[in-house]
Amino acid sequence: MTGWLILFFTLFLASLGYASYRSYSKNRSSDDFMLAGSNIGAILGFLTFSAALFSAFTFMGMPDFFRVHGVGAWIFLGLSDALMVFFLLWFGYKLRKRATEVGYKGVAGFVQNCFQTQWAGYLLFLSSFLFLIPYVAIQIRGISIFLDAAFPDLIPGWGWASLLVVLMLVYSEIGGLKAIMYSDAIQGLIMLVVIWIIGYTCLQMAGGLEAGIAKVTESNAGLLSLPGPKGLFSSPFLIASAIAIVMIPVSQPQFTTRLVVMKDLKSVHKMAYAVGFFAILVILPTAFIGLYGAVKYPDSTTAEFLSAALLFDQASPVAALAVVGLFAACLSTTNAQIFALGTELRSLLTGSDKKVMRITQVAIFVFSIIVLVFSTYMSDELVLLARVSFAGTSMIAPVVLGAVMFKHPPKSLLFLSAFALVYFVFSLAELVPAGFAGLPTDAAMYLILIPATVILMLIHHFSSKSSHEA
Repeated sequence: MTGWLILFFTLFLASLGYASYRSYSKNRSSDDFMLAGSNIGAILGFLTFSAALFSAFTFMGMPDFFRVHGVGAWIFLGLSDALMVFFLLWFGYKLRKRATEVGYKGVAGFVQNCFQTQWAGYLLFLSSFLFLIPYVAIQIRGISIFLDAAFPDLIPGWGWASLLVVLMLVYSEIGGLKAIMYSDAIQGLIMLVVIWIIGYTCLQMAGGLEAGIAKVTESNAGLLSLPGPKGLFSSPFLIASAIAIVMIPVSQPQFTTRLVVMKDLKSVHKMAYAVGFFAILVILPTAFIGLYGAVKYPDSTTAEFLSAALLFDQASPVAALAVVGLFAACLSTTNAQIFALGTELRSLLTGSDKKVMRITQVAIFVFSIIVLVFSTYMSDELVLLARVSFAGTSMIAPVVLGAVMFKHPPKSLLFLSAFALVYFVFSLAELVPAGFAGLPTDAAMYLILIPATVILMLIHHFSSKSSHEA
């Protein structure tokens, strides 16, 4: 397999080198570097959005999620992503309209301008920092688990993580957001091809769909129904997960920015439809891999199952391509999210363009080191950890929605989101009860957050209308 690895890695690194060369400009402004010139077409937009959305946690986490928790994993992610596509059509329109009116350098700076207070920007940046750092660490943790299990005598897990972070830093510092988008496009295509090859192979090794389901029925029938053998997929869990995932374009800045830098609204709509189609294509084969794992590796650890299903049980070319595909997926997502943190910080800075760029680049380096440290402490529950990130950032969704819906959004939304964010973080730290009324924390918070947001928006709408009429 070594020869295939060398070949595929050479091709992958060469494509990255070409992408960074195409993206580099000596005299670029900070807008060119951080926002890719705001002229991204539908195809590149769809590939970069999809690759950022479906990353290493999809490639590795979802098969293991299917294996351990069953078919409810499809409802958890597949249905939620379909709902998100419809939401994208409305949100993309409103966001771009407001961004044209007040300017856009990042979500934090955008809401700061809309609310006319620095605290709005600080709240958005704090939320992004608290939950994107662990999310990026999940990606690095996932690929480290896989590579360490696949090549145990080569370098330790922290060595793989360090290599990935160094490559990410070099690449992003050279090419900026446009280079990251090209990397996303390359990674998305690689991931889709590889995951289908592996998914089809695993389905055949399980004896086919019908035979595989029959074997699972005999050994662990709970995998084929809700709430799953461990009771994870309860109604509150699935509803709260759907809300968190639908809010991803609102609450996770790497996706919000990708909507703004599209060249026109028509491109946004085409991108949204394509993302929905891509979601079905990329999630379906993970179910096949999970089915194979439930049949052959029901009691194995995550690392043992993934290294076997994605590497040792595959033909050498496929296994080598899987290694490159996973590395590419992790690199792409790490790039996108660390860079998004840099974009958010930059949107809050003032001063000369040169000074802002220098501070932003140093910050990206610091964020990368923090992520590297975090990745050594993450657990192996990749999908559940990702879900925590989605849920955590969704707590500030009312602020972004208020900014795109109102010319002068109510500042009460800032207090509401700040309360929700603080409570969610404290619940993770076990400083306050983790959930109440018999519901998990995120579901319970949504019961407060959603109606409170609607009430505050309605009050603001009618009071503003009455004031205008007067």
